Amino acid sequence: MIREVLKGSIGTVQRYLLVAILSLSPLLSWAETKALDIYSQEQLIELIRTKQYLTRVQGDDCQLVQDIEARAEVLKLPLYQYLWAEMLNYGICVKANPPRGISLLRNSAEQGSAEAMVRIAEYYHDGKFVIQDKERAIHYVLPAAANGDLPARMMLVRLFGEGYGSPRDYEMAYHWLYNDVFSDVATKNEAIELLKVLEEKMPPSSVARAKQEHLRSRK
Repeated sequence: MIREVLKGSIGTVQRYLLVAILSLSPLLSWAETKALDIYSQEQLIELIRTKQYLTRVQGDDCQLVQDIEARAEVLKLPLYQYLWAEMLNYGICVKANPPRGISLLRNSAEQGSAEAMVRIAEYYHDGKFVIQDKERAIHYVLPAAANGDLPARMMLVRLFGEGYGSPRDYEMAYHWLYNDVFSDVATKNEAIELLKVLEEKMPPSSVARAKQEHLRSRK
């Protein structure tokens, strides 16, 4: 192909430019194949649960910002609302806008995202971006805990252990976490410590019921 160009009747300058373009075409094609794919739902859940989502966006040189924004703002996908919200909260690849970020997290939670429920609860627990309100943190995290989300259950037990919420719910929260399944030793050990704290606030009979495989109603 390049030889044919050199034999053509085009001018010298044009000939050299065209040869240069043709020589670079394999590199251009390779660059196109390196374009990043948007994260799958499974990838995004893993990134969120390991708290690597913002690091990943930065590591991808912010190339997916428009795709993430479209999936959050237009398609209103809960996990992408979560990711876009956190990018806005911390100014990752975009100008920081916590009011919009927290609003998007609430939207994600309203669609049933356990990850968003836990994240908002964390903000109310710590008083970051919002006025600290641990009772409101319980309000957000309780539905996710009831639906079986382990991080939500651990946070709920932590809040109850700190003395927040209703003592009537301690037994239920203890039962959920005590009978959960853990994928790693560190998480299991953390759960054990949280349960020890909550146990001190419960009557022995309530603790005994909560440890049963199936929670029975009080007589």
